[in-house]
Amino acid sequence: MAQVVLTEECMRLISQFESLTGAGSRDCVVDSRNDRIIFVISPGDMGLAIGKGGANIKKASDVMGKRIEVVEYSADPGQFLRNCFLPAQVTGIDFDRGEGDQYIARVEVRDEDRGLAIGKAGKNIFKAKILAQRQHNIADVQLMQRQGS
Repeated sequence: MAQVVLTEECMRLISQFESLTGAGSRDCVVDSRNDRIIFVISPGDMGLAIGKGGANIKKASDVMGKRIEVVEYSADPGQFLRNCFLPAQVTGIDFDRGEGDQYIARVEVRDEDRGLAIGKAGKNIFKAKILAQRQHNIADVQLMQRQGS
């Protein structure tokens, strides 16, 4: 299991996010490169985090002054990666052993979802790599090109 170390700023942001939305959060990444805050929320709390018509997440975003993204936690690394790439549809994931106890995840998405999985300037794949490392000790996440079809 990966060791997540929360900074004082992240603990403050998690507390603020939880009080604004009612959703439990277990991790927070301040992504200054993409001007956003990413929260890993407790399983089953996605509805609370987003709120009716997106009201809660919008309110949190306004208060914190940055775009907010949420990913639902799963103890299963494959399901967690699927959650990281939503709304892109993941069609397969393979895990290969890297160095030591680290793994490399090779993720396959539908061809029409490839751009969505990568994101503008690679921001979605960047999010998946950071969160997979922090939550599941996955050294790298790679998008695979499907052969044939």
